[in-house]
Amino acid sequence: MTVRLYDTKAQALRDFVPVDPTNVTMYVCGPTVQSGPHIGHVRAALAFDLLRRWLQYRFERVTFVRNVTDIDDKVLANATDAEPWWALAYRMELEFTRAYASVGILPPTYEPRATASVTQMQELIAQLIDRGHAYAAAGDVYFDVRSWPAYGELTHQSVDAMESAADADPRGKRDPRDFALWKGAKEGEPASATWASPWGAGRPGWHIECSAMSRRYLGPTFDIHGGGLDLRFPHHENEIAQSTAAGDAFARYWVHNGLVTVDGQKMSKSLGNFTLASDVLAARDPRVVRYALAGAHYRSSLDISDRAFEEAESALGRVDAFIANVERVFGPSLRTTLPSEFEEALDDDLNVPRALAVLHETVRAGNRAYDWAGDPSVEIERHASDVLGMIHVLGLERSAFAGSRDHADAAAESTLDSLMRGLVDERARARADKDWAAADRIRDAIAAAGITLEDTPAGTTWSIE
Repeated sequence: MTVRLYDTKAQALRDFVPVDPTNVTMYVCGPTVQSGPHIGHVRAALAFDLLRRWLQYRFERVTFVRNVTDIDDKVLANATDAEPWWALAYRMELEFTRAYASVGILPPTYEPRATASVTQMQELIAQLIDRGHAYAAAGDVYFDVRSWPAYGELTHQSVDAMESAADADPRGKRDPRDFALWKGAKEGEPASATWASPWGAGRPGWHIECSAMSRRYLGPTFDIHGGGLDLRFPHHENEIAQSTAAGDAFARYWVHNGLVTVDGQKMSKSLGNFTLASDVLAARDPRVVRYALAGAHYRSSLDISDRAFEEAESALGRVDAFIANVERVFGPSLRTTLPSEFEEALDDDLNVPRALAVLHETVRAGNRAYDWAGDPSVEIERHASDVLGMIHVLGLERSAFAGSRDHADAAAESTLDSLMRGLVDERARARADKDWAAADRIRDAIAAAGITLEDTPAGTTWSIE
């Protein structure tokens, strides 16, 4: 067994070997909570939920940290007199939590807020100043990019080719590319958004937050740092520079997920082309949303559309119909297993599309097993165990979404199942009495409703077309 991941820094697939083979450590950049999540945020969080689940299967335990940036220029800009920045940030944080939970994303091991680690940020800034890699100027503190020869190693850029850092007032900067570690308080900003520091009252820069929080919760060396492709520069480039300049080994693997696009353009709040997660989840089954967002490889772009959700719904319907048929024969307590082809797919840079192909081929093989002569129970049970194991690893079990389903939908499904059982039994009695006309009338009425009956050696099953 060898898990391989694409490492952005190495620009290559690498065998994944954690520091501790019984506890993988992972830090993923979480949201800046100035407004509610769009579907791109959900897709990003889902990519690392899937990776976490697979690594947990392979290595027993994953310590997973995803931060919340609750102090930032954007948060302050969206605050109002009626809703201070800290209240806005908390309300938006809850919206992200609800959206993640709706599609079955597991909660992090730790989910620190930036405002709770300001002391650790100041300690890191002081270290960088002492080492000659940062300087104070006019109430701000900047990282001196030219003091660190390795700056640009993640995105393989030279300093001279980089754009100027626009994350703070350029007052006192030695180089336009130097980025802010500490932002001095500005006139008009709320007093509640400032902290005392050796360099004057102010607040942390965005980049220093993740370096300090990953060190606090995972230590100076950890296995995986994750985030969206759009974070590679400047955010992750700056994280590497300030952490390694402070003496930390920092992240050993860099994993980045592709973006959700609209007509080929990145979905973004700043571009105004986003679809709110709440709107999608109000209109779609959250389980279908999870499947649709997981369907493309995590490193590829995903152009989301109504068709993608419709295809996901149809695919899940085929899986659910197979499981329902099997459970009618064997009951709901089948064991779970994984086929080797599925394991190989996820070991290969978390190739979920290939894993889903294995899932559906197993469903087809299980359905074909019903047509075998003789007793097919052992063969069907083997396929069913594999299917149950695969949907468990992918977080697609129906039971995991029971709380998010509308009660009326659940009641309707239960009612339909009872009616179908009655019709199937009535048709079986007609066939036993050799009343073929009655049996055919029942079958035709069921078919007219868009429901397919299948007569197998194990009994009659039904599914919605």
